[in-house]
Amino acid sequence: MPLIMMTGFPSSGKSTRAAELKSMFEERLARPENQHRKLSVQVISDDTLGVPRSAYAKAVEEKNARSALLSAVERLVSRDCIVIADTPNYIKGLRYQLFCIAREVNSTQCVVYCALPVDEARRINQARGDEGYSPELFEELAMRYEEPNPAARWDSPLFTIIQNDPNDALPFDKIWDALIEQRGLPPTFATAMKPVPQTNYLVELDRATQEIINAVLESQQSGVPMSQVV
Repeated sequence: MPLIMMTGFPSSGKSTRAAELKSMFEERLARPENQHRKLSVQVISDDTLGVPRSAYAKAVEEKNARSALLSAVERLVSRDCIVIADTPNYIKGLRYQLFCIAREVNSTQCVVYCALPVDEARRINQARGDEGYSPELFEELAMRYEEPNPAARWDSPLFTIIQNDPNDALPFDKIWDALIEQRGLPPTFATAMKPVPQTNYLVELDRATQEIINAVLESQQSGVPMSQVV
């Protein structure tokens, strides 16, 4: 049930750390004395979701990518599964949505921040060639990146790894304690997931709004007092 949100600049090593985390969890869960052996570990990434890097260049495609991520996390986080969201997660709004999903099912969650100077991330991305982000898209994503804030509940607990420091290892024991040994916070009215509105909701809202506008315009033209419009 625990949820781990990976975050950092593009090409900052998030996927490498996610794979490392998955291996560490699986190793500890496999120990005979571990009482949490029923838990499995699942990594959700753009690759597993079939999302190309180019999707983040267009608003509609990026919105679809986020919806796919949220749906996948919602399906898995309610089961006996440790979910690692290895996607950009570069804006706080998305991290808040993921936080709400975890809290709705009373699950623990944390954020793992792969901290790397943007110049170094840019160099790594360029070295990847066609497998990396285009130079233009990298710059756009780097500019839009919102660094996690440990004071915000959706970014806490926050574990920061200095990626260009070879001695800065994953604080796995602390992550384990935060996710496995602690209890998740109960959902609140603000974090409870709202039902998805019907597909024609926006159409009906637009129609009702247009009717009100038309009524106001007709009133202005005919001289009828506004109090008699509705």
